[in-house]
Amino acid sequence: MNNGWDQNGKGLGMAQIARYGVKWLLLAAAAGVLAGTTSALFLALLEWATATREGAPWLLWLLPAAGALISYMYATVGGEAGQGNNLLIERIHEGRGTVPLRMAPLVLIGTVATHLFGGSAGREGTAVQMGGSLAAYAAGLLRIRPEDRPLLLMCGVAAGFGSVFGTPLAGAVFAAEMLTVGTIRYRALFPCFAAALIGDAVTTAWGIDHPHYDMGGMPEFSILLLLRVALAAALFGLVSAFFSELVRTSKAVFARLASNPAVRSAAGGTLVIALVYIAGTRDYLGLSLPLLSDAFAGESDPFAFLWKTVFTAVTLGSGFQGGEVTPLFVIGATFGEMMSGPLSLSASFLAGLGLVGVFCGATNTPVACLLLGIELFGFDNVGYIAVVCVISYLASGHTGIYSSQRITASKLGRRRLPEGTTIGTARRRKQRS
Repeated sequence: MNNGWDQNGKGLGMAQIARYGVKWLLLAAAAGVLAGTTSALFLALLEWATATREGAPWLLWLLPAAGALISYMYATVGGEAGQGNNLLIERIHEGRGTVPLRMAPLVLIGTVATHLFGGSAGREGTAVQMGGSLAAYAAGLLRIRPEDRPLLLMCGVAAGFGSVFGTPLAGAVFAAEMLTVGTIRYRALFPCFAAALIGDAVTTAWGIDHPHYDMGGMPEFSILLLLRVALAAALFGLVSAFFSELVRTSKAVFARLASNPAVRSAAGGTLVIALVYIAGTRDYLGLSLPLLSDAFAGESDPFAFLWKTVFTAVTLGSGFQGGEVTPLFVIGATFGEMMSGPLSLSASFLAGLGLVGVFCGATNTPVACLLLGIELFGFDNVGYIAVVCVISYLASGHTGIYSSQRITASKLGRRRLPEGTTIGTARRRKQRS
């Protein structure tokens, strides 16, 4: 059976399609329930960690010690789980679909500790890793065929992303699009969509609510408006490339300064404390969700996007756990709000476009980001969101937060890349040339 045809060249019958649908609906449901439940637990713990940190400011002084313990934990028992999202991508590409179960509790403990003591990080990476590792574990328990395990792993990724943000459509396509730059695994869409929908429903059933933001009404169309949006989109792509490269550089610098992971994280935690006093605010610790509200209200600091970028690069670069997506949302929204004055556009309008655009450029997932924009903001500005996704995707070049993401074709089609080229190898090749 291949591509909808059997060995005799005949189309698949209804019975075969029904068996396939039932099989993957059941497997996707298992992945969705596991991911949705753990996402609910994770989001509840994040809310507790944030409230506890804000109520006990002295916890920040324990950040270096917390970072050292997190890195020591990963160094001693983490093994390959320390590769995070890149491990999931590699396993799917290899066709193995095997991820250690310990990835789930390790990243949960590490991320909650990061937020409790004041590190600047997100939540997507944690939800995706938990969803993926639990789906892989379920595949082993259910004795799923080896060739089916990568697809079940993708279901876990979709359910994790969709449930943690309340965006199941984006989660499904994100899992199918994040593996490569330039292609989507369409075969994965049905099971990933089912897993993401179920995961989101389970998280909601546990009483978890997701924040909502308003871009405002759709501005009256004009060529000048379209050109302004296109310029903003190009800038969003450059900001996302800057973020990706700064995080990578931060990891390299900390690795050169200290070979011991615990020492690196302790140094990073100390630097975060110093940054708090240099910036004169604690707004950039944790998820920084209040900054999103400020951006949509047109009230954020003009340099908020830069401060959040630096805080996050130091936190993740020194070995703390957490995702990049929520910081990217904050960076994109605050940068968009900052540019609303020079471009003579509504602050909420450009903040929404920035949120989607910067995330798109950093993850190289334009279709998923278009759906993300629709799920977050509705259909009113879908045309402008589409323009931003396409241009930001191109403007970010061959950079991104996932170094294992494979590039199937150059974004601009100027040259043929060797088979198996990834974001990481393309960067190294560019540095040598």
